[in-house]
Amino acid sequence: MKNILSIAKEQKHPLALFLLLAMASLASLAIFAARVQKTDSFHYLFLVWNLFLAWIPLGMAWLASSARNLPRPLKMISILACSILWLAFLPNAPYIMTDFQHLAKWDRASPLWYDVLMLAWFAWNGLFLGVISLFMMQKMVASLFNRLTGWIFVIIVSGLSSFGIYLGRFLRWNSWDILQNPGSLASDVFERIVTPQSDTRALAFTFMFSLFFLFVYLTMITFGGLVAAKNPAE
Repeated sequence: MKNILSIAKEQKHPLALFLLLAMASLASLAIFAARVQKTDSFHYLFLVWNLFLAWIPLGMAWLASSARNLPRPLKMISILACSILWLAFLPNAPYIMTDFQHLAKWDRASPLWYDVLMLAWFAWNGLFLGVISLFMMQKMVASLFNRLTGWIFVIIVSGLSSFGIYLGRFLRWNSWDILQNPGSLASDVFERIVTPQSDTRALAFTFMFSLFFLFVYLTMITFGGLVAAKNPAE
């Protein structure tokens, strides 16, 4: 019993964060369910699926972090496998931010303010699921290499994830297309890397979203440091 209480005390902040994200996700689903009940319309059902996909990177990041305690050969295989899956699914988390564009086709089944707030709930969840999973992976990379490598990792991943969001939103590629249709996906990616001038929208979107995501991430890290400095006893 003492061991359980000790572990719970040590992990109180991660557990509290997980519970907050779970409660926020449940609140989002409840808001969506209320809209369905009121309007008898499943117009925004895709938000539920997108929220489910947004949880996958957090799960992969947790598995990768937990694998550090395994024997070395198994540890490296587990971390590599989880990291690949994490990177493949990470764009699905902040991707929900782009779902606001669906308001352009507002179906008028419910008040506009309600739909805006519902989208904000889902987008908030997706964004912070991505941010927190990135933080977990950064800590792991920094522990395996060094702090500078961890920050380089954050910058590179932010750019790759933003480009992945572009591929999903505008070219309609999904994470599982890496396995189902790798040739066509690779062709689209290669074309935009080799001749970026052929799709300036991809370049502009990737840059703007990367910058946005990095600012959100840095703000969270800075605020976390501020809180820690105010509470040195913890």
